[in-house]
Order: sequence, then C-alpha cells, then structure tokens
Amino acid sequence: MKPELRPQNPRFSSGPCSKRPGWTPAALNDISDGRSHRAAECKAKINDVCDRMRRILGLPDDYLIGIVPASDTGAIEMAMWSLLGPRGVDLLAWENFGAQWQIDVTKQLKIEDTRVIDAPYGEIPDLGQVDCDRDVIFTWNGTAGGACVPNGDWIDADRQGLTICDATSAVFAMDLDWSKLDATTFSWQKVLGGEAAHGVLVLSPRAVERLESYTPPWPMPKIFRLTKGGKLNADIFKGATINTVSMMVIEDALDALTWAETQGLDGLLDRSRTNLAAISAWVEQTPWVEFLVTDASARSSTSICLSVVDPWFQGLPEAEQRALIKQLMATLEAENVALDIGAYPAAPPGLRIWGGATVETSDIQALLPWLDWAFADIKSSQAA
Repeated sequence: MKPELRPQNPRFSSGPCSKRPGWTPAALNDISDGRSHRAAECKAKINDVCDRMRRILGLPDDYLIGIVPASDTGAIEMAMWSLLGPRGVDLLAWENFGAQWQIDVTKQLKIEDTRVIDAPYGEIPDLGQVDCDRDVIFTWNGTAGGACVPNGDWIDADRQGLTICDATSAVFAMDLDWSKLDATTFSWQKVLGGEAAHGVLVLSPRAVERLESYTPPWPMPKIFRLTKGGKLNADIFKGATINTVSMMVIEDALDALTWAETQGLDGLLDRSRTNLAAISAWVEQTPWVEFLVTDASARSSTSICLSVVDPWFQGLPEAEQRALIKQLMATLEAENVALDIGAYPAAPPGLRIWGGATVETSDIQALLPWLDWAFADIKSSQAA
C-alpha cells in the first residue's frame, strides 16, 4: 500500500545537505551585505564563526582554525600543496575523494615516495599498513561510499609524519580525536547544512612547525599560500581570509552554529547515530536491501549507502540497474518524499541517504516505507 505519512523535509542529499530544523531565509536577516569583508563588523563575524566552531568541537587551545577558499576541496589541496614534500606519503583511498587527492600527490606534486593503500567502495583499507612516520592523507568518512575509519587508534601518538585529514562529512557528526590530526579540513555544506564555497582548515602546532621549517619546491598559487616571509601567515586564522568571503555564507554559518550550540557536540553525534540506527533497524527486516558497507564498525552515520540485493535486481546488467535507481528516485521526488538519494555516480548502483545531525529521525522513519513502496512498484511494473 502507498504510505500516507510523508517526511516533513524530503531533503536527504549528501551535499549540499539539509539545513538545520526550522531554517528559513529569515535566518539571514542580519547579514552584513554591501560591506567589505575587512570591515570591523564583518571581521568580527568571521572570527565569531571560527570561535564557535572551536568551542563546539573542543579544539585544543594551541590549534589554529581559519576560513579558506574553495570549500573542502580548496582546504585540503591547500594543506597538501603547503605541507607535503619532506617525507614519504601514505595515501589512503577507498572512494572517489581519496582517489582525487591521490592524483594531486602523484600527478601534480609528483612526490615519488608515495604509497597508495586502497580498498574498493564499501570497505576501508588495512589501517595496520599505515606508517605514521610518513605523512598520511585520508578521509575520515568516505562520503561517496559510506565507509569511515572507526576511530583514530591506528594513528601513532608519537608519529614523526603529519596526518592530513579530509573530515568534511565527519566533523560535527563523528568523534574525531584531534590529538591525532595535524591538518584537518571540512566545509559547512555537509553536517551543518550551511551554504558552500568556503572551506575550513584546522592546524596543529606540528603542522605550523612544518610550514615554518620547510618551503615546497613547486610554485604556490596565491590561494594556497599559508606563509609570509617564511613564517605562518597568522592573519588567516584571525579573520583575514585569503580572498573575498561571502558575508551571506558567514551569516548562514553563524545561524547553523547557533543551532549546533543548542545541541552540543554530544547531541549532534547522537542525532546522527540515531538516524543510522533507524535505517539499520529497517535494513534488518527488509530483504531487498543491504548496507554497501558490511562491517558495522566502518559504517558511516552520515552518508548512509545502501545496495539493492534483490535477486531480480542483481540479475540485471549494471546499466539497467542504474536506470531503475533513477526511476525509483524520480518516483519519490514526484511524491515529494525524497530528493537526491541516488548513490554517488562512481559508486555501485544503489541509494545514499544523508543521516547527519540536521536530519530529523522522524523524517527518515517516514521515508523508509516509501522506499519499500517505490521498489515494489518498480519491480512489479518490470515483471508485467
């Protein structure tokens, strides 16, 4: 039977992600529009964003946090181009974005002493192979495949190398051990549901020491420059962004962070875990679907990836599988119950449901019967 209850919010996209509950454009009423981002009022708001993130995340006092260009991609490329070179690199890749950073390291920076430790979609590599006396690059959570590292225990506390972590779909939703992270990057458009375009870069004292003791041999684009005269450009971490920042985006980030403060970090993590638990309970009693990530300890609570395991579906060519997933998505979108829940294009055919903290568990619970209905409807129409 066609379900009657619909999600109040059908937005389950894995990026940009759903805004915080109750958001309306009125959240931007106090925007400092038409002002220079260097004006005192605007600079104060930029610093307020960084200060709120620091408090919510519980960053160590000696860690730096700043806003940089080009979303999470710009932030992690800035870290790689500025920090890599003096040591060999271990690069972990188990989905699209780790593979993209591999291209930067091997094809653009051309660091010869690079080891790629990889795994297919739905799995994470053998973390025991990682040598933390080398520089290590990894995504905490693989947004495109739904597999995440279970914790930071595999990172040596007394490591000689640096850890560079793409945490964009993990921060504010998973428990990050900051003592194990030297350069961490993310953007607001994931777990906080903020507007895109700007990235966030968090540096440990070890990363700062590298910046001030090592000069990369390659040309450095302006938007990647973290030093000035051989010293850290501290202004970047005091509200002086490298390029013009959007004050509308800053206002939206402040709104998201104000809401996040009402939840607290533990509350944000619990909201995401509860969303995963709701889907887990459904998967356990649903024969046509399984998690893409079979190891529960490596299963993401934000980018929740599902495989269709029904024998009829599995017997079809991949192109037909992808076409049917698009048909299922179109059916749900027409009913206004789910938007943008298809698997990442390079991932195996399936579904990807965002379970981050801005998504209400009640909306996920309302969605699940619709998935059953839509799949049954497509299967029966194909049989006919």
